[in-house]
Amino acid sequence: MSPTALPAAGPEHGHVTFLGAGPGDPGLLTLRAVEALANADVLVAEHEVLDVVRAHARPGVSVVNADPSPDLAPVPGTPQPTVVDGASTTAAVPAVRDAAHLVMEAARGGRRVVRAVPGDPGLDTYAAEEMLACAAAGVPFEVVPGVAAAVGVPAYAGVPLRDAQGADVRFVDARTASDRCWTEVGASDGTVVVSTTLDSVAAAAGELVAAGRKPDTPLTVTVAGTTTRQRTWNATLGTIAQTLKQAKVLPSPEGGRPVIAVVGERSAPALRDQLAWFESKPLFGWKVLVPRTKEQAASLSDQLRSYGAVPHEVPTIAVEPPRTPQQMERAVKGLVTGRYEWIAFTSVNAVRAVREKFEEYGLDARAFAGIKVAAVGEQTAKALIAFGVKPDLVPSGEQSAAGLLEDWPPYDPVFDPIDRVFLPRADIATETLVAGLIELGWEVDDVTAYRTVRASPPPAETREAIKGGGFDAVLFTSSSTVRNLVGIAGKPHNVTVIACIGPATAKTAEEHGLRVDVMAPEPSVHKLAEALADFGLRRRAAALEAGDPVTRPSERRPGARRRRAT
Repeated sequence: MSPTALPAAGPEHGHVTFLGAGPGDPGLLTLRAVEALANADVLVAEHEVLDVVRAHARPGVSVVNADPSPDLAPVPGTPQPTVVDGASTTAAVPAVRDAAHLVMEAARGGRRVVRAVPGDPGLDTYAAEEMLACAAAGVPFEVVPGVAAAVGVPAYAGVPLRDAQGADVRFVDARTASDRCWTEVGASDGTVVVSTTLDSVAAAAGELVAAGRKPDTPLTVTVAGTTTRQRTWNATLGTIAQTLKQAKVLPSPEGGRPVIAVVGERSAPALRDQLAWFESKPLFGWKVLVPRTKEQAASLSDQLRSYGAVPHEVPTIAVEPPRTPQQMERAVKGLVTGRYEWIAFTSVNAVRAVREKFEEYGLDARAFAGIKVAAVGEQTAKALIAFGVKPDLVPSGEQSAAGLLEDWPPYDPVFDPIDRVFLPRADIATETLVAGLIELGWEVDDVTAYRTVRASPPPAETREAIKGGGFDAVLFTSSSTVRNLVGIAGKPHNVTVIACIGPATAKTAEEHGLRVDVMAPEPSVHKLAEALADFGLRRRAAALEAGDPVTRPSERRPGARRRRAT
């Protein structure tokens, strides 16, 4: 049996997995953690941890808050668990129960429980107590290690803890450190990693100076480490208080936020400038509006995240069946009876519409046998491949209807036994492809496979962010996305970077009073994201060259002038 195989849950006591959720980036979850989450009946986690792990829990889970009674105030720092229960909605035990009782209650009846904690369970103060409670009650458990914040956050901040010289590394929790602890690390010349809070970091620095560390010892402080909200300050033990004050970070009501401070020569600014790989991403922390559905935007959003951005999908259109389905039904039957030589898909929605009709009739990809298949664009081709159909023709140049026509062969009565093309598409599609195919000698069955209608307005909070400059950039992938977004949510603020997929979309944006900053070199959503990343990179380089702080567009003063992208 594999050492990571899932153990069987007991019929009475169930089974508990104590799981390290890492320092904040969901991508740092281990494969074993994802496996345990996928098989859990119940998930117990604090709110901030829940945001990291919930995507891997079973679909359809219910969330039950388990905050303590207001009459019984929790001890400061004590976790306030939340339960996600995929087996029933009865896991909400009395709110006064502590986490250990909550875990054991959830495990009853043979259920698998995942108790997710920040960082690593071995370094979590309360996880050990909960494990002991499970052991005393006879509840079997296991531990899935996670990336500790004290190790993961410096790595994301570009601060190596050791090098070839192999200096000592000491880890200190400032909340529980004794005078003896401070004395020992103060007498050392090794690297010290201090877990503390934003408003207590200066006090921790003072403890180290009092214990013998020089005031000019380099120091880095990182808040919200490994997330796109991460921010790091370079200072020394003697200047950190002034640095945070000048940065207007303190005083702040958010002073209780946890931070990781690294003390020692390895946190020197000159070294971090070369190694700060995460915060130097071209779109780091940018909130980017993607006016597409989550399904359409999946790969685009992943690409934006790779640049450090925070994508926010807002559908501007909704897809509905055609008002009269008979034409689509006849065309799908014609596919089976050999009516067509070609079928051309111009969008992912067209693939989905045909696939749904196939499933309605009990057909599958085998029905395309003997029919040549064309696809406009890589995303449409990927949707076909997922359906089990490999396209015969994808544009070799421009990923558009015009690009497809350039590669489409003319009708040849000698080599083409059938002269007809099935073109399933939207009700508002242009006539470019139809006209071009007819010119090449083909007969075209131009069939409305789906209708596009304007989507419902997004939540009020999103609308305010769009109009108030809360977004750093917006990607427009068609003229209709411009018109529909403005129609359902209002015009983006003038500090928001406007990126368009091509000249036609840019013209529509300008007609709506928007200044276009970025245009894709070719009509591809991924090239559009690349162009935005290049824009962000140039903007960052210009700020650094001028000696200015690197800021996001949304942090810029309202009404500030912007350079047009070249």
